[in-house]
Amino acid sequence: QVHLVQSGGGLVQAGGSMTLSCAASGRTFSTYAVGWFRQAPGKERGFVGGVSWNGLSAKYADAVKGRFTVSRDNARNTWYLQMTSLKPEDTAVYYCAADPRGTNYLATEPGYWGQGTQVTVSS
Repeated sequence: QVHLVQSGGGLVQAGGSMTLSCAASGRTFSTYAVGWFRQAPGKERGFVGGVSWNGLSAKYADAVKGRFTVSRDNARNTWYLQMTSLKPEDTAVYYCAADPRGTNYLATEPGYWGQGTQVTVSS
């Protein structure tokens, strides 16, 4: 059975940094595109960023470009979302995601989801 277990999250001040982790089990995700989504209160869940299986191709939402970075450690079957220069509008529940078909499918209809973790950025 596949599990994506997230860690990290919590409360951070505006301008601060935070890293989320997503550890996969039950399947090797080294050939999958992996990434992150988020859902703010009253809004739909949206794509944040993702990388290809080898990390050479990346996609990011305009709102986080230059501030957020998705990275992966295939040996650990784990990927990360490094968030810097956080803003109050980054407050959301963050979900890790994965898909074997590449970053385009990852960004629209990923096949695997994590459980979600709250990130709150205070002003």
